[in-house]
Amino acid sequence: MISFSKHSGIHTLKVMQELPIDISEAWDFFSSPINLEKITPRHMRFHITSGVPKAMYPGQIISYRVSPFPGIKTNWVTEITHVVDKKFFVDEQRFGPYSLWHHEHHFEERDGSVLMTDKVSYKIPLGFLGRIAHFLFVKKQLRSIFNYRIKALEGKFER
Repeated sequence: MISFSKHSGIHTLKVMQELPIDISEAWDFFSSPINLEKITPRHMRFHITSGVPKAMYPGQIISYRVSPFPGIKTNWVTEITHVVDKKFFVDEQRFGPYSLWHHEHHFEERDGSVLMTDKVSYKIPLGFLGRIAHFLFVKKQLRSIFNYRIKALEGKFER
């Protein structure tokens, strides 16, 4: 399930997906930034440009190169700000295309599965032009990226 809402000029994207795996397998996969490349559409040319240690930790800086739209490449730097083992972690943009990007990754163990909830609070720069861009491109692009992710995860963790 993918939903969007807005408050005080901040957009919120919420994605919920249940996967037929245990909490340890979910955490091992999602807490490793290297796996983000595996669940991002290829046309975005997503590539981690910083080294990635095995264990995620608060304060970890991760830099990426990404092409959000054809012909446009950008650097994106995020910081892992919070980590609670097998419960949640948060990454926040430090440099990149958004005025604000706060991405919470929550994991809830269920009977034989894990409910994952992504909550992304973001703000587009450029005022009125940013609002137009959000309406015309950004919201559709984010929906497409997370739809791709849902399908990729269903394929990877199919039992």
